[in-house]
Amino acid sequence: MASAVFLIRDAHVSGDSIHIYEQLESVGGSLDGSGGPVDGYLVRGGRMFEKHFACTFDLLSTIPSADDKKISVKDDIFMFNDVVHGRSECRLVRNGEKADMSDFGLSHKHMLDLNRVMLHTEKGLSGRTIKSCFRRSFFDTNFWIMWSTMFSFQPWHAAVEMRRYLRRFIHLFPGFKRIEGILRTRYNQYDSFIEPMANWLSEQGVHTALSTTVTDIVFADIDGKRQVTSMELEHDGRQERITVNEQDRVFITLGTMTGSSTCGSNELAPPLPADGDASWSLWRKLANRYADFGNPETFCSHSEKTGWASFTVTLDNDAFITFMEGVTGNRTGTGGLVTFLESGWMMSIVMFHQPHFREQVSNKYVFWGYGLRADRIGDVVRKPMYECTGLEILQELSGQLKLDDKQANFFLGAKVVSCRMPYITSQFMPRRTGDRPAVVPKLSRNYALIGQYCEVPRDTVFTVEYSVRTAMRAVHQLTSSSKAPPRVHRSDLEPAVLMRAVNTLMRG
Repeated sequence: MASAVFLIRDAHVSGDSIHIYEQLESVGGSLDGSGGPVDGYLVRGGRMFEKHFACTFDLLSTIPSADDKKISVKDDIFMFNDVVHGRSECRLVRNGEKADMSDFGLSHKHMLDLNRVMLHTEKGLSGRTIKSCFRRSFFDTNFWIMWSTMFSFQPWHAAVEMRRYLRRFIHLFPGFKRIEGILRTRYNQYDSFIEPMANWLSEQGVHTALSTTVTDIVFADIDGKRQVTSMELEHDGRQERITVNEQDRVFITLGTMTGSSTCGSNELAPPLPADGDASWSLWRKLANRYADFGNPETFCSHSEKTGWASFTVTLDNDAFITFMEGVTGNRTGTGGLVTFLESGWMMSIVMFHQPHFREQVSNKYVFWGYGLRADRIGDVVRKPMYECTGLEILQELSGQLKLDDKQANFFLGAKVVSCRMPYITSQFMPRRTGDRPAVVPKLSRNYALIGQYCEVPRDTVFTVEYSVRTAMRAVHQLTSSSKAPPRVHRSDLEPAVLMRAVNTLMRG
């Protein structure tokens, strides 16, 4: 979708000549928002924003807000954050109460290890895990618990990705404990900008085919270059081949972090994910034929290390909302991620600004949570989060908050939609040079590779910015009249920023 916007706006391509093939039943990929008041609302997850997401806000400056066509989605996000200021008063909970956040728990040796990772070259960290760069005690610190749950890092993930995050977001260190500097959208991200973007593209004449899977892409070698000549599609069980001409341009999304997701309900745990997600299957086919398509196995072959589970709760009244305001000291929607320090699942919840859905029923309230270690046994419900029903997840949450029997009635009538995602942090797996392909491979004549699994120097995966940047770069390199993406912001080169970060860690 971002590629289509940039093609129309910057490369002056007619919308009527753009075709989007989407394997899901709705557009937006991982930025979803669905469901309703009867069976419960669902957001599988949510991406965070900050002011230096230059490509994202460049994109959103083009799209009119769904609530006021006179302003852009970008303007709406900044206006909303001017009114609803984000500052967490309760990042961690211990024994059902707000935990002391004054101490990061970092020793001088831990800070030396952090410094070494930041100063190391990416080549030197190639293939290494975070665990290999820090002593064991680091992973018991408040810093690591806040860091890992905020960004979804695990000790076995790539050290080079942690290095990028430390450098990319070092300017946020002074507000790290309170999640300051993070921007929120007015509603869930589907309602806030995917739907407005889809409407804008439709108005421009863009053709979107839903429930349509690209099963293969055919290339031909022409004058020492590789050109897409056709694509094979599947829709409603029917096969179709699309001819691609020399003047056409093809933008291929590799992999998907939410592929093979399965959902549960109050009474049912999410079923085991099925093998063979179409997006990963397509990447495997292409990579088996051509070395410059990278190595998908690096990312999608270790689901036991790349998955977690989330849950979205729809409430019939605001009693729990009010209770959490008392626990956290935050008015609903002004805090952020609340992590339970004693949770075996490493459970966290977010109390959204209400309503979280544009069409949300007035007497319904929605909040979200996830378990970073959904494979572990719970502390109240003695089984892995993956195997729990929605009601069992609420039982575990009640135990973490030390709710009494009367307070447990907060959840009477609640609807829980849980979601198991086997690839959600797959982009963090330890990698080596070449595992992530270039956005536009050297041999390409008419195609580009986009999404979370392509290589963009210095930028951080698992962000909307990364996906948008690959789209902007792809359009720029494949067309002669488009806008180049701005450089990745380098606050790690600003002495004042570095000093504030050091002082924050020292005080903590």
